[in-house]
Amino acid sequence: MPKRDTAQRRHAMLAYVNEHGETSVDTLARHFATSEVTVRKDLATLEKSGLLLRRFGGAAPLPSDILTEANTPLSPRKRAIARAASERIRAHNRIIIDSGTTTSAMIPELGGREGLVVMTNALSVANALRDVEPEPAILMTGGTWDPHSESFQGQVAEQVLRFYDFDQLFIGADGIDLERGTTTYNELLGLSRVMAEVAREVVVLAESDKIGRRIPNLELPWARIHTLITDTGLDATACRRIEAHGVDVVRVTVNE
Repeated sequence: MPKRDTAQRRHAMLAYVNEHGETSVDTLARHFATSEVTVRKDLATLEKSGLLLRRFGGAAPLPSDILTEANTPLSPRKRAIARAASERIRAHNRIIIDSGTTTSAMIPELGGREGLVVMTNALSVANALRDVEPEPAILMTGGTWDPHSESFQGQVAEQVLRFYDFDQLFIGADGIDLERGTTTYNELLGLSRVMAEVAREVVVLAESDKIGRRIPNLELPWARIHTLITDTGLDATACRRIEAHGVDVVRVTVNE
């Protein structure tokens, strides 16, 4: 098939998934009168371009918060949570900062600490760290670029992390399941779990409106998490349920 026809079909397939929601490979094959093998190739290409999410047996649109978050100014809640997280860092600490808008908001708060060592899987975090005074030692995981999280993932990144040990991991979440732990839309979970394995303290940064949001992919179970930093929008009942898992919950007051 000519490249132009392939591109047109993929564009139409993306529009179909965005309009109809999660759609099976079989449905797409019938709708576009093509083979399931071709549909899977098209979906793989669209996913690599960061345009949709693969699901078992099909595909789903990108969640609206993923599409808009990168272009949204940092909210006072994110800044307050990031500030509270940065206050836990001491000079000469060895830390991991995962990709994400809330974790990235920590970086302007890191100044004045001598001898910091910071590992990250996000180019945006590494670049921002260069403006911190004194500049920390910056380590990158390397690996395979994931357009959904705008970070490096995969086995190479996991192997690099296992060569080190860290005092703290600072990581965000797409959702917080009160029973299970942190959840995510991203199906690449291995690196987050390795980050938690090599850090003595795991600190999750999440706004209160993400708590109770049920997303299928469990990223970190509560047994792996030491501290959750959120805002006072978290109600007392939910707070107690999280604390029952042995997690220290910090609720930050936000000045709007």
